[in-house]
Amino acid sequence: MLLFTIIAVAVDSSEKTDDFVKTNLSTAQIIKQYYFGFVPFIWGLLFPLFVFIAVIFFTSRMATRSEIIAILASGTSYNRFLRPYIIGGILLAVTLWFGARYLIPKANGIKASFQTTYFDKSDPTKNRSFSSCYNCYYKRIDSITYVGIKEWDTANKISRSFFMEKIKNGKVIYNLRASTLKWDTTGKRNRWLAQAVVERFVDSIGERINSVSEMTIKMTIKPEELRRDEYLKDKLSTPDLTAFIEREELRGTEGLSVMKVERYRRTASAFTVFLLTIIGVVIASRKTRGGSGLHLALGITIAALFILSDRFSTVFATKGNFPPLLAAWMPNIVFVFVAWRLYLKTPK
Repeated sequence: MLLFTIIAVAVDSSEKTDDFVKTNLSTAQIIKQYYFGFVPFIWGLLFPLFVFIAVIFFTSRMATRSEIIAILASGTSYNRFLRPYIIGGILLAVTLWFGARYLIPKANGIKASFQTTYFDKSDPTKNRSFSSCYNCYYKRIDSITYVGIKEWDTANKISRSFFMEKIKNGKVIYNLRASTLKWDTTGKRNRWLAQAVVERFVDSIGERINSVSEMTIKMTIKPEELRRDEYLKDKLSTPDLTAFIEREELRGTEGLSVMKVERYRRTASAFTVFLLTIIGVVIASRKTRGGSGLHLALGITIAALFILSDRFSTVFATKGNFPPLLAAWMPNIVFVFVAWRLYLKTPK
């Protein structure tokens, strides 16, 4: 972990040297505000690979010195030989599972805050709007109510145009339009102030219109939810991410596949640690002429295939109709059969 951390920090700092200079921050400030978040992010990303290489390395050394042959020749079964690996793999998997759910998202928040403040503002590929309406939101807030917010000003918490519709059985039964909508800063829960309001009520009697200069509207939407944050999925802990997905599904938000894949991957990555531990030991426990080098080469090849399959399934889920749960778990499902096949072929 220390070795890979040094390499990752060296590569990342060399790529971002010009950006760091433009921030006018000291080295200590950059380390505290950026690398305190970057290092745990790298650990979480590469932790299965760390475990995999470590298992292959020391198991291969044991095989090269004929220690595994001696263990099996003493009457110890191969399954008993695997028991410490299974226990260690489970402990490391639980460690990553807990870190991915609660600790790494906090570190990602530190890194994302720095990137948003110093990097993204000067990056022309970030924060671009591909819609004709800038900062426009269309959301469903309950089973029949839909709202539209146009030209939302994040700093002043005010919208230049607002409408609300209630639709029942395919028909509009209520319509509200306001020239401005502003968050009530008095602290009262879920209160918004609308100005120049025109209400339309449609029922069996007909259509009735009511105009008022100002009115209070209660909505479950809060100002902090009206933002486009591409780092949001990385910053939320798993319970918060799950609650966010459920809330946005209720509102009819599209494009949640990325969020769902992230939620499922946090558990799948923990299982990957255990799976790669087993694959590593069954590969490296066989004594070969190539020694540790051959084992490491074979292990890195398998790791590369694993990462490649993971990327493919993620792209199919986020850009297509591939189920997010299956996308997160597909590499593990495939390599369970690989592990089983290698286990059967290993001399015991």
